[in-house]
Amino acid sequence: MKKFSFLFLTLFFLFGFSGCEKKPIGDVQQMHWDRDMCERCQMAISERKFAVQVIDPKTGKDYKFDDIGCAVLWLEEEKIPWKNQAILWITDAKTGAWIDARKAQYVSGAITPMAYGFAAYSKATVPKGAKVFDYAYVAQKIEEKEKENSKKVKAY
Repeated sequence: MKKFSFLFLTLFFLFGFSGCEKKPIGDVQQMHWDRDMCERCQMAISERKFAVQVIDPKTGKDYKFDDIGCAVLWLEEEKIPWKNQAILWITDAKTGAWIDARKAQYVSGAITPMAYGFAAYSKATVPKGAKVFDYAYVAQKIEEKEKENSKKVKAY
């Protein structure tokens, strides 16, 4: 009976704690398509070619978004103190693979979930002949567009 108890406890701890393994901070977290909600607009994230993850570099907590515009504006509106250190992942608009959003190349004119219009690509997948922009330019344009839209709303 003691052998059985010892074996049971050993197996319990081995299998019980093997599921507790944490991913290193900064890794892309699993998306639950059509179930995860955008942190800013609360829409279900279903479009696999425009999704974004923002990760707190200290805690590893991840925040999910359906469009780069929502992520950029959330960082600004919520006054996230770690905004400049945030780890940003975005899906490549051609392959759907996760790429570093700060290193991605962006093309404007895309039909995106929240109509911000920027699609991200890695250097290998950017469409030939497309005019590309960096993350800083995209963030600036999104913030400018939002300020312009809020002025229009206030005018009514």
